[in-house]
Amino acid sequence: MDHPAVAVAAAAVAAPALAPSLEDEVDPRVADFYRRTLRALASAGIPFLVGGTFAQACYTGIRRPTKDLDLFIRREDYERIAQLLLQKYGWRAEMRHPHWLAKVHDGREFIDLIFNSGNGLFPVDERWFRGNCSAEVLGVPVLVANAEDCVLSKAFIMERERFDGGDIAHLMLACAERLDWAGLLERFGVHWRVLMAHVTLFGYIYPGERHRIPAWLVARLIDRLADEMREAPHPEDHVCAGTLLSREQYLPDVRQMGYVDMRLTPASGMTQEDVAAWTEDIQAKKPKDEAKDGGE
Repeated sequence: MDHPAVAVAAAAVAAPALAPSLEDEVDPRVADFYRRTLRALASAGIPFLVGGTFAQACYTGIRRPTKDLDLFIRREDYERIAQLLLQKYGWRAEMRHPHWLAKVHDGREFIDLIFNSGNGLFPVDERWFRGNCSAEVLGVPVLVANAEDCVLSKAFIMERERFDGGDIAHLMLACAERLDWAGLLERFGVHWRVLMAHVTLFGYIYPGERHRIPAWLVARLIDRLADEMREAPHPEDHVCAGTLLSREQYLPDVRQMGYVDMRLTPASGMTQEDVAAWTEDIQAKKPKDEAKDGGE
C-alpha cells in the first residue's frame, strides 16, 4: 500500500512540458484575441494560469471546441489586468460575480478571469502557482493550472445542465500516477466526500484502471465514511451542502425545507448578495423557451 509521502514525492518531480492545444478548434479571429491577451499579461509580468478546455486538452489530449478562454488569476491582480487590456487594446473588463469571476470582452467574444470557485470554496492563491506545467496554447508559451487545481475547479460542478465528472475521470485517467493525492485530500478538507464520489465513479467508469487510484487513499476515505456514519448527528448539521454542487437544484431545500445554505456558512466565502446575484444569473443562462416554462 502506497503511503501519502510517496505521492508527495512523485508530485515534486519537475513538471513536464505539455503538448500544444486547440490550434484547430478556435476561430482564427477569436484565437487572435486570446493570443494578444496571453502575450500582454505575460509581457506585463502578471501571474496567470490557463485552465478550462485548454488545460484539459493539455493533460488528456481530448480536444473539443471551446467558446471562451479560462484564465486563473489572483483577485488582487484583477484591476491591473483590466487597466492593462483597456489601455492597450480598448477591451472592456467587468466584474461579473465579485466572489469568483470577471470577464474581458472584445465585441461578442470574451475571456473568463477566475479567482475563486463558483461556490466560494477555493480562492486562487499562491499554491496554484507552484510547479506548474508549461505548454504552448495557440502558439503562446504559458503556464497551465496544475491537474490538482483543475480537479478542484471541476469537482463541485454538478448542475442539472452541466456535470464535470467526465472531465475529472479523464484527468484521473491521464494523470493518476503523478497527481498529488495527499495534497488533494488535504485541500478537499471537510468536503472529502466529493473526492470520494469521483474516486468511486472512476472505478466504475474504468473497472480495468481502478488499481491506479492509490490504495491508501481509498482505505482512508472508507475509514472516514465508516467513522462518520457511526457518529450521532449534531443540531448544527441541519445544513444543505447541495448548494455547493448546484446553484439551482437545492434551492427548494433552503427556501422551503428549512435547511441552512452551506454557502452562507464559514465553509464558503460567499455573502447573501453573492448568493442572490448567482441565483439571479440562473435564468439569464437558460434558453428563452426553457426560462419561460420554468426549466422543466
